[in-house]
Amino acid sequence: MLYHLTEYLQQFDLPGTRLMSYITFRSGVAFVLAMLIAMIIGRKIIDRLQLMQVGEIVRNLDLEGQTKKTGTPTMGGVIIILSILAPCILLGNLTNPYMLLMIFATVWLGTLGFLDDYMKLKKHNKDGIKGKYKIVGQLGIAIILAGVMYYNSDMVIVHNQEIIDPDTTRVEEVVYDNEVAKSPETTLPFIKNNNFNYSWVTSWMGGDAAEVAGWIVFLLVVMFIVTATSNGANLNDGLDGMTSGLSAVAGVSLAIMAYLGSNTIYASYLNIMYIPHSEELVVYMAAFIGALVGFLWYNAYPAQVFMGDTGSLTLGGIIAIYAVLIHKELLLPILCALFYIEDLSVMLQVAYYKRTGGRRIFKMAPLHHHFQKPGNAGINALIQRPINPVPEAKITTRFWIIGIILAVITFVTLKIR
Repeated sequence: MLYHLTEYLQQFDLPGTRLMSYITFRSGVAFVLAMLIAMIIGRKIIDRLQLMQVGEIVRNLDLEGQTKKTGTPTMGGVIIILSILAPCILLGNLTNPYMLLMIFATVWLGTLGFLDDYMKLKKHNKDGIKGKYKIVGQLGIAIILAGVMYYNSDMVIVHNQEIIDPDTTRVEEVVYDNEVAKSPETTLPFIKNNNFNYSWVTSWMGGDAAEVAGWIVFLLVVMFIVTATSNGANLNDGLDGMTSGLSAVAGVSLAIMAYLGSNTIYASYLNIMYIPHSEELVVYMAAFIGALVGFLWYNAYPAQVFMGDTGSLTLGGIIAIYAVLIHKELLLPILCALFYIEDLSVMLQVAYYKRTGGRRIFKMAPLHHHFQKPGNAGINALIQRPINPVPEAKITTRFWIIGIILAVITFVTLKIR
């Protein structure tokens, strides 16, 4: 709204109105505004949740400090969602398809998580809406995302072309095509020519059929990425500040990649595809990061509020959708490896338990709880270390450190080929 107002006022040459045309300025303001909103309304929402007795239902899993969490206000993801949406609506370009799609996805995923939390509170147990319905909701937004990217004429890419010195075989310059392309392509890590077209998988069909089938492959990948990342963040949300911190780290990485990919100079240096109009995503992600920093004010150990599925399902989904929009979804297995490891730890634990009739791989799953359990404490698990339980705050901090390392490795892959 303010963006469009200042855009109109520019014709009158009013001082300061052109500031809103700079992505860096709007992103900075969006970050600060989102953080302040989260910190200001956060206290009010926490107080309201306490009055409504919207407290966390904690099962006794014999974990250190677990019983103290009972009754802590949950559904705090509402704080994050409101803090993201307000700056985006005020400062964002609401004619930009990337911004509109991210706002829509935030509302969609937030509603899905809110319904899950509401059902848990209504039933007074840890069972929210059925898992299959959550999956349907996640697949639904993934299908909408892929469909919009296929049909919207403004969501295109520009291919990068290498000019190679014939004597040294080194890349002298990276230039871009004169025409935009509508293509299901992404960036591959550790690959020299790192633009990967999903149509390569269906190239045996030939012609237009291969291109259409490539979009279908892209759709399947998007469905998997959105579901896996959203559920991974949901499983990771078990310790104070864990998911908030990891999501903020991932958000910083994705914001930088969006900025680099929307600028031909930086994109040329990295030899990656140029994505016109995607710079608006930087404003959105700045608000996302600011909202998480403000939420951490209350969610850091010991937490005064939990985000609940309202927050965790939304955060994972946002990260996945954002990565797809900037054509970097295949970098998520590195950037969000901890989320996927949490997914995998649960699947392995359940499969091994059923196959062996009661034995476990980890002392407890998801993985972060494994470190809270003492070894050799009567749990029939393959992995007993660490013997001594690790304090919750230390587990969270170590996961944050690993998340930062993974973010650095993700950037390194753009130059190591």
